[in-house]
Amino acid sequence: MIKYPTLTKGTTIGVTAPSSGVSVELHDLLKLSCSRMEKEGFQVICGDTVWTQDKAKSSPAILRANEFNAMMRDEQIGLIIPPWGGELLIEILELIDFANIKSKWIMGYSDISLLLLVITLRTGIATAHGKNLIDLRGEFSDETTAMWSSVLSTKVGESIRQQSSSNYQKEWQHTNPSPCVFHLTEKTAWQTVGNKLVKAQGRLLGGCIDVIRHIIGTPYGDLQHFQKHFIHDEPILWYLENCELNTADLRRSLVQMKLAGWFKNCSGIMFGRSSGNRPVQNYTAEDVYQELAEELQIPIIYDIDCGHVPPQITFINGAYAEIEVENGKASIMQYFKS
Repeated sequence: MIKYPTLTKGTTIGVTAPSSGVSVELHDLLKLSCSRMEKEGFQVICGDTVWTQDKAKSSPAILRANEFNAMMRDEQIGLIIPPWGGELLIEILELIDFANIKSKWIMGYSDISLLLLVITLRTGIATAHGKNLIDLRGEFSDETTAMWSSVLSTKVGESIRQQSSSNYQKEWQHTNPSPCVFHLTEKTAWQTVGNKLVKAQGRLLGGCIDVIRHIIGTPYGDLQHFQKHFIHDEPILWYLENCELNTADLRRSLVQMKLAGWFKNCSGIMFGRSSGNRPVQNYTAEDVYQELAEELQIPIIYDIDCGHVPPQITFINGAYAEIEVENGKASIMQYFKS
């Protein structure tokens, strides 16, 4: 069965950097993010790792793992949000104390999605794919982003609905800061292969395909064990997003997932908007999605609110979800079902 943490009002947020920390010139962004959370009524504790960044990581793997393990054991901390993603979270997986992981929320995306997926697969504890702390520094949040606290406050046996965003951000404008962080200038339209009405349901799992593909065939990517012991072979509804892969590499990664059995008993796959997806010759991401739909005979949804092109739906790994997509709009109902 899936175990769901619950976000309580006034809880303490632990900020640690299991992947990348924040370089000195950007410390003001981190301080602003922490102060925004405090204004929302949370307490904030920052670990040492968040303030440093060198050689593509916040600190050596053992220090990152020790700080994360300590925050997971700390009864005072009810939610962990890293500042952002990075490159080398995979280095700490073998150092995580899975046997003593407490049921508390961990939220993030990008490289953090690898940590989220592994924890849910190994322990059956739900994790939250959504915002990094730096995304929450604005004076206010757009409707899609702001749903994170409502989703994490949902109790076992309850459900919560989210809607697709009305607009998304095409590009970052760091020299033109916005009160809500993002510049949501483009009209959102969720797409489906075949332009059909799609309804799909199943247990949510996913993350950034660039990094989660690397646990295939390792003890940290034992999907069959998760299916058998935690969700009793209910279908899986995947959400995936591509940060930097070209379309050939995306295709190779998806074929690897298929060959490893990750798409067995799969009810559908959703792909986030991407500034990656660089075509190889005339081979496009849409070609990849079409091929996958034909091979697996399941619904394929793309350009969803997930990943590096904000805003983001808060997806809960392990939750049971019902997705409906029609005419570019989507409804996402998540059930906190054990």
